[in-house]
Amino acid sequence: MSERADVIVVGMGPGGEEVAGRLARAGLDVVGVDAELVGGECPYWGCVPSKMMIRAADLLAETRRVDGMAGTSTVRPDWAPVARRIRDEATDDWDDTVAVERFEDKGGRLVRGWGRLDGPRRVVVGDRLIEADRAVVINVGSRASVPPVAGLADTPYWTNRQAVETGEVPASLAVLGGGPVGVELAQVFRRFGTEVTVLEAGPYLMGPEGAEVGHLLAEAFGDEGIDVRTGVTVESVHHDGDRFTVSIRGGPPVLADRLLVATGRHPDLAQLNVASIGMDDSARELPVDDHLRVRGVEGLWAVGDVTGKGPFTHVSMYQAEIVINDILGNPVVPADYRAVPRVTFTDPEIGSVGLSEPEARDQGLNVRVGTAEVPTSTRGWIHKAGNRGFIKVVEDADRGVLVGAVSVGPWGGEVLGLLTLAIHAEVATSRLAHMIYAYPTFHRAVESAVKDLGSH
Repeated sequence: MSERADVIVVGMGPGGEEVAGRLARAGLDVVGVDAELVGGECPYWGCVPSKMMIRAADLLAETRRVDGMAGTSTVRPDWAPVARRIRDEATDDWDDTVAVERFEDKGGRLVRGWGRLDGPRRVVVGDRLIEADRAVVINVGSRASVPPVAGLADTPYWTNRQAVETGEVPASLAVLGGGPVGVELAQVFRRFGTEVTVLEAGPYLMGPEGAEVGHLLAEAFGDEGIDVRTGVTVESVHHDGDRFTVSIRGGPPVLADRLLVATGRHPDLAQLNVASIGMDDSARELPVDDHLRVRGVEGLWAVGDVTGKGPFTHVSMYQAEIVINDILGNPVVPADYRAVPRVTFTDPEIGSVGLSEPEARDQGLNVRVGTAEVPTSTRGWIHKAGNRGFIKVVEDADRGVLVGAVSVGPWGGEVLGLLTLAIHAEVATSRLAHMIYAYPTFHRAVESAVKDLGSH
């Protein structure tokens, strides 16, 4: 015997929870399926608790910058209030009761377990078969990728989850991976007194953001005492019951009390059984159109990491709105990913949107770039301590509009808002160069970068 519903949502992360709750509130019979916590990675191990950690670490750094600027200061790091705040305010001690009740109060039904497709509009959860009359929506998110390094799988390594859950900071930490998760957590633990070594296989940190960003961040990390090693090949990992030994090709091993694996994330489509809808189990994403319908499969939509459009909560929520309207038969504004913003909350903060300069050139665009150094701006000069960064804009010179931008510096992610709007709305660079920018603000450096277009 099978159960029936109007809509089945497999994966109740931010986007899935939004789709399931809104459709249930609209009167549809909705079943949400998830083996873990309703709300997904973001509120329990990702965006929210990690930024609480970063906020605390930034307060320590700012206090240490008082000397020479506003008097003298001493600070004694204490992890206890950070761990307590994460448990009390962000994760509710990793209990999703409130989220479940919120969904059920809207009329939804929650089924705990791993959902697997069983052909179009059919989902199996354990020994239960649920059939959807209108739609199945996939929001299975992603999980930490663990590289096939000899010995690693047999050790008690951390992913971001264990790092967020920890009740104490380790004396020493080795970080595999210099991407967003790795660099954010590396800086947090260093500011709380941990000896940190970052091991990155690529030539610089934050590879997709470009060499300028990677080298600037490595310089900032060096000033804080973080040992950054790039171009590294990790050959093996060993744990003796007390400490990790990370063996490096052509170099001395790294010894550490804890090892954080931060080498990316991936959705698990094999576990989802996409073969039942004619897809390859080894696929890295579900192919979707601009209404988030999975191509070639009737009645199937997808949102979030599994679509390959950006592993960010804000992308998942943006896509959820489209899916909700499409399923309800409302007018839909098709998905547009030209101006997807992303922020890495290090100090300096790294914000990027749209195409990088190499990506724009690879697309055959007639590219002009403009840059402005944040420390030479008036606000940067005023800010002084801990101040480094730049704004870079990438223009399609034939159309006279921005197609990409990078904003690095204090509150770089907030400055990014103006640049994101300019790219999304295709505001002419000639207009950006002649608008009024508040003085003295960090975002005023955008004016300098725009006026610098073509000078390189």
